[in-house]
Amino acid sequence: MGVTGNKIVFIEDADNSDSVLEHHGIDKSTVRHLKNGQFFTPGFIDTHTHAPQYAMLGTALDKELCDWLSWYTFPTEAKFADPEFAAHIYNKAVGRLLNNGTTTVSYFGTTHLKACQILCDIIESKGQRAYVGKVNMDTNCPEYYRELTENSVEDTKRFIDSVLDRKNPLLTPVITPRFAGTCSRELLQKLGQLAQETQLPIQTHISECTTECAWVKDLFPETQNYADVYDKHNLLTPKTILAHGVYLTEAELNLIKKRKCALSHCANSNASIRSGILDVRELLNRGIKVGLGTDMSAGYSPSVLDAMRSSLLVSNVLTVRQPQGYQWLPYKEAFKLSTLGGATAMGLDDVIGNFQVGKDFDALLIDCDVTHSPFDTYPWDTMEDLVQKFIYQGDDRNITEVYVSGRRVK
Repeated sequence: MGVTGNKIVFIEDADNSDSVLEHHGIDKSTVRHLKNGQFFTPGFIDTHTHAPQYAMLGTALDKELCDWLSWYTFPTEAKFADPEFAAHIYNKAVGRLLNNGTTTVSYFGTTHLKACQILCDIIESKGQRAYVGKVNMDTNCPEYYRELTENSVEDTKRFIDSVLDRKNPLLTPVITPRFAGTCSRELLQKLGQLAQETQLPIQTHISECTTECAWVKDLFPETQNYADVYDKHNLLTPKTILAHGVYLTEAELNLIKKRKCALSHCANSNASIRSGILDVRELLNRGIKVGLGTDMSAGYSPSVLDAMRSSLLVSNVLTVRQPQGYQWLPYKEAFKLSTLGGATAMGLDDVIGNFQVGKDFDALLIDCDVTHSPFDTYPWDTMEDLVQKFIYQGDDRNITEVYVSGRRVK
């Protein structure tokens, strides 16, 4: 594989290396040869996570969703009104994700304009590719963390302008209503209008747990279902990422497919706070775009490797109760969801997601024989064996180099 600047310029068989190098005018001395046990993969893509919740990662999982938000999440996120606190946590969060090989991520921030701008500063300084959203919510949340509707919209516009003014192709603002239950009709309507005007991506939550679904139905009795709430406010578009989707009905799945939205599958989170189990095979069979999400901190790991493992485990468990012939999620497909699937969900599959000529070089160098590797290798291991061992047992120690758009960031 040849990389010039930030682009992949060729992929050729190594057996023809001399003629390939000559054809592309490349000096042999600049060629890098990988050792046994090493290989490159495309960078991991996290289609749904909460940057501020890194502060509570690995704790506070004793409640179900609605109580979890009230008891732990809203109080934690409210602390990000303090810029110094925000900078401290975000520096750790972005660094941890990059160290775990997450080259691209769709972040929820908080409602605080300044804190979200600080998050962008840190992402930019570390070289990650990201969507960043200033969270919107103006109802059904604690007074100390509630926005006025007009302020929410105006701060969102200011945030969008401040991100676009950076002219950084790796950084994109994303319109982020937290979820239907914490947004008034007026706020949803104005955010939908803003999305139409700006043509920016949208991210939100949908159908994560049964209590939430029932609550949203009561809040919006004039709509047919949860997905229809978003659709009536122009928030279902080909650029929309919907997190969870555990309890989507037939009508909702058809609507999401029709609107060309994507789903972020957050298997760890769904299990950790007992929300439910998503049948990702059903989504894939319907041709719905799917990526993987860590959803920290309801998901207790910030690693996309864990998102893959959780997805594989959940699929295996589901298979036990399915009729014969049901196709579980194999490791190759989970790996694809963590790379090209995520890129497709985020509308970036023409730029990243796999090693294809013309795409940006977002890549991880994996070393299966690194010192203190969490797994062992043997002379008889094939390359496929090594890839499987990395997926099922590897961690950040095996991810020795990380590249985003051709730049080494680890």
